[in-house]
Amino acid sequence: MRRVSLLLLLLIAGCGDAPPAVNLDEQRDEMLARAVAWLWSKQADDGGWHSETYGLLRSGQSLTPFALDALLDARPEDVRNEAIGVAVDFMRALIGKDGALGTADPAVDDYPNYASALAATVMARLGGEPGLVTRLGSYLLRQQFQEAHGWTKKDPAYGAWGMGGAFRKPPHAGHLDLSMTRYVLEALAYQPRPSRNKAYARAKVFLRRLRTDDGGSYFSTVITEKNKAGPDGKGRFKPYGTTTADAVLAMTALHDDAKHRVEARDWLIRHHRVDRVPGFDDDDDSGWPQSMLFYYRAASARVFERLDVKHAPEGRDWRADLIRALAKEQNEDGSFRNPANLMKEDDPLIATALAIKALAATR
Repeated sequence: MRRVSLLLLLLIAGCGDAPPAVNLDEQRDEMLARAVAWLWSKQADDGGWHSETYGLLRSGQSLTPFALDALLDARPEDVRNEAIGVAVDFMRALIGKDGALGTADPAVDDYPNYASALAATVMARLGGEPGLVTRLGSYLLRQQFQEAHGWTKKDPAYGAWGMGGAFRKPPHAGHLDLSMTRYVLEALAYQPRPSRNKAYARAKVFLRRLRTDDGGSYFSTVITEKNKAGPDGKGRFKPYGTTTADAVLAMTALHDDAKHRVEARDWLIRHHRVDRVPGFDDDDDSGWPQSMLFYYRAASARVFERLDVKHAPEGRDWRADLIRALAKEQNEDGSFRNPANLMKEDDPLIATALAIKALAATR
């Protein structure tokens, strides 16, 4: 009996030394605050965010609305009105006569459709600049691969958006993909309904072409080598996490295809993981499953938040898994960085903005 009592005392003493349980909500909020503070600290005197990693992103035309979009997802108390005003002034000054952001440098474009879509979304979320939001939206509507530029429903490019800039005529589509199409569709949600209805109908054609039999989606109907999970052996391509999440968000913006949106959501739930982008073979050594990880976390978290998904995959709390994964990766200064560089997530401005969006979606 004495030995039993001594053992109990030792166990009780040991319990007193155990670390307290981590409150994930508090941990998430603390991580968000540090990441937000770091991202604000990188705003330049001209109001923009400029990459110190990639020359193409140094102009700040696409990075500035990208950073602002993430900061607006953070806690309301973290919003800095004066700094936001300077950022909006920075973007406004660079919007061209055609209504595009991203074409101010005559030497090289900075993702005009992507930058313009994000700028329109940010300005609409801020509740001001309605005339500027309409101008940006009008530019984006003209940029769609559509009949006005010679494209028909028979063309694989029909209904999508590409990089932007000069209009492309058949059969030379250039680069186009689901990611840019999703961001444009989200921006067009702020445009008057009559002006966007035809664009929406065209976009549905493109989205359906990317859909796979199991509910997922792949990246592009035209740039086939960019369908990163590879061919499916049946003449098409394998779906993967980033593209399927983008498809859900694009369909959500369209208020269309509830059945297919649910199928895509279910694909994400079945395959979800936080350590690599799902949909790739386990022995895939291309680098893509790691290089797109922050993008996937942000996009999938937004899908799960908006569609009220509690568990992904089945039996797992996706919010807790995501917070724990990011907690291991945050740098001392509050930033994040992906060591894999194929998608530019090794730029801490990009990785940190995406981490903020992911964390904000876990609330």
